[in-house]
Amino acid sequence: MQPRLDMMKTSPAAVKAVFALEQYVQNSGLERRFIHLIKLRASQINGCAYCVDMHVKESRHDGLSEQWINMMCVWRNPRCMTRVNALCSAGSMP
Repeated sequence: MQPRLDMMKTSPAAVKAVFALEQYVQNSGLERRFIHLIKLRASQINGCAYCVDMHVKESRHDGLSEQWINMMCVWRNPRCMTRVNALCSAGSMP
């Protein structure tokens, strides 16, 4: 197996920027459940199985229900997302 790219050696400025963004997001006031859903969806769009697995595990650990985790793969369904948007706005998401 080929070793993964060492990003700190390749581009330390990029790694610092990613860490700074993460710090900003964590301190933004956005609820953790929404942060998990955003990261999970971004990982699905990027097609990164490693990241999807990681974000699903983190979501479960922080109490996000399986229903919400599973809904991320059908985000384009307008009827489904209208309900998701309404629940998120109302703060009703488990």
